Amino acid sequence: MTPAEPRPDGARAGSPRPSTIEDVAREAGVSRAAVSKVIRNAYGVSDRMRTQVEAAIERLGYRPRVAARAMRGASFTLGFEIPQVGNDFLTMIVDGATAALAGTPYQMIIAPLGRDQKGDMAINSLVDRQVDGIVAISPRVDPAWIERIAERTPVVMIGRHDRSDHYDTITGDDRSGAEQVMSHLLDQGHRRITHLTIHPSRPEPPWAGQAGDEPHVIRAAVYRERMTALGLEQSVVHTLFDGSEAHEATRALLALPERPTAIFAGNDTLAIGVLSAVAEAGLDERDVSVVGYDNIPIAGHPLVSLSSVDQSGVLMGREAARLLLERLAGRTEAVQSQIEATLRERRSSAPPRRG
Repeated sequence: MTPAEPRPDGARAGSPRPSTIEDVAREAGVSRAAVSKVIRNAYGVSDRMRTQVEAAIERLGYRPRVAARAMRGASFTLGFEIPQVGNDFLTMIVDGATAALAGTPYQMIIAPLGRDQKGDMAINSLVDRQVDGIVAISPRVDPAWIERIAERTPVVMIGRHDRSDHYDTITGDDRSGAEQVMSHLLDQGHRRITHLTIHPSRPEPPWAGQAGDEPHVIRAAVYRERMTALGLEQSVVHTLFDGSEAHEATRALLALPERPTAIFAGNDTLAIGVLSAVAEAGLDERDVSVVGYDNIPIAGHPLVSLSSVDQSGVLMGREAARLLLERLAGRTEAVQSQIEATLRERRSSAPPRRG
């Protein structure tokens, strides 16, 4: 081994210590902050700077994560990115992960994403904290960017139908779940069905239904397919994540000359907002049936009795923690896991009132 060759531990032959981020900065002729940006794949890094820094990392044999762990040891913290606070389904996932981590030395750091923040911000903040692994719930970020993050920090993605090389994924069977909802409503005799869902991060056509799609995009695609197959008029209404927006959108639907007889809500938070607007208008399930998705605990309350697709949120959280622990134990091959979806029929959906 010549003096210029890097050793496997990241130090040059004859060097008393592994290479540091400062060494990389000097080698590349850039600042330490610039090197940090390249390492965590932050936005705003030019191709030229990335090339310089990556070449320096290669020459020095610098391994950011290994070097950091050698200096500080494992942090025994796992980052959990969630797209919003106050969503009961996300709480179910976190509860499942917390239960799976009981008895291990690991603690979770929750990083919620603000409404106006880009999907990468919470994940970048967790990387900066040097957590040992990350669970991210359906963030709207480029899969290639997540691949680069996962090369250095173990990542499990929940709710993304990706096919990855470096990170694991867990999804519900969104196509099956949406099919069950549509079959249920159509079999009951509904023909004026509206799908109320969140705004997609990209236009549905021509992407809808492809691998890599978000859950809501796949559910909307199934709705469109079933309505088109029967020659029925489609009605897709987009709203924000919270129930108050769904409430207002439903009020507008109920004011139409021909209101829908059924509303398929993209998740239970939206469905609760729909139910409140229906009740406020003095209507019941025979006037407007409502079906949600996620089967959050309140859906089964006797006063709510919301028909909803159960995709086992607690199980998703447990599985995410298990996969992350496997990664930390040395597994390198990517795993794509899918959770069964089952419609739980309750009082909120019924055959439409005739006459």
